[in-house]
Amino acid sequence: MNKRFLLPFLLFLLPLLASASVYTWSGYDLSFEVPDGGFVTYSSNTRFEIHWDEMVMTIQLYNKDKSDDKFLRSNLERKALGYNMYDTKQGKIKVKGFKALTIEGTMPDGSRAVIADLISHKQNLIAEVTINYLYGNRETVDDIIKSFAEGKKQQPNREKKRQRVQSKQDAERQKQQQKQQPKPKRDDGPLYDA
Repeated sequence: MNKRFLLPFLLFLLPLLASASVYTWSGYDLSFEVPDGGFVTYSSNTRFEIHWDEMVMTIQLYNKDKSDDKFLRSNLERKALGYNMYDTKQGKIKVKGFKALTIEGTMPDGSRAVIADLISHKQNLIAEVTINYLYGNRETVDDIIKSFAEGKKQQPNREKKRQRVQSKQDAERQKQQQKQQPKPKRDDGPLYDA
C-alpha cells in the first residue's frame, strides 16, 4: 500500500475512533460514556442495552438494600454461571464514586465477557454492567466501566493518563551507574571452528 495514501487515511480515521457518546440516566443522576456507532436496542427506567459490531453492553440497576460484598461476589458468580462462562476470574476496578467488583471470563462462543457491579457511595444503587466483547477490545471495556459517574452536573469520569518524567538527579544517577558498569568485551574470533 502506498505510504502517501496511508497517512492521510489514518489521520482521517483517528477522530472517528476517539469519539464517544455520553448517556445520562437523569432519574438516578448517573452518566457514562461509550464509543460512538452503537445502536440502542432497549432503554427503560432500570435497564439499558447498546450494541456495536464487536461488543454488546447491558446495564441493569438494582437497589443495594442489605447487600454485602460476600453476597455481591456470589451474585456475580451466579450470573457468570447463568451465561455458561468458563475460565472466570474475579477482580476489582477503580471507578470514582463507586465500589466496583468484577468477574470476567470466556463465553461459550469464544468471546469474552465482564460483569461489573458498581456500588454507589451516594445512593442506594447498584449498576450491574455486563459487556460481551471480542478480543482486542478489553481497553475499551475498562474505559466504559471507569466512565460511570454520579451527580447532576458531573460528566463521566475520564481517566487522566500521566506520563512519568525522570528527574534530573535520577538521570545523572543513571548515567553514573552506566559508566561504572564494565563494558562487554568484544570477541572477534571465528564464528565457527574450522
